[in-house]
Amino acid sequence: METLEFSFASQPSAAARAPTLRGVVGSGNLEVLIVPAPGSDDCRMLVHTSARGFREIWHAVLESFSASNDVGKLSFVINDMGATPAVVTLRLSQALAAYNES
Repeated sequence: METLEFSFASQPSAAARAPTLRGVVGSGNLEVLIVPAPGSDDCRMLVHTSARGFREIWHAVLESFSASNDVGKLSFVINDMGATPAVVTLRLSQALAAYNES
């Protein structure tokens, strides 16, 4: 397993809400946990992945997501088992939608 940490400037999320978990850790998939992070204006992302050596790709996907969404003051924990960038973006979007609805 490899652990990656990222921080991105982003517009703040509308409001702190209950933690949200979406997805399933399994082959080719991932789970995303979103929790409020009121101590920082940035979006923090922690990735635990079984696929080593893809830091630059993770950075590009997560940077694009945080630039396209208001995720400041949120912390994401991603547990990955080899998901493709498209699946990562989809799961992040699903988790954020569920977080915003809670």
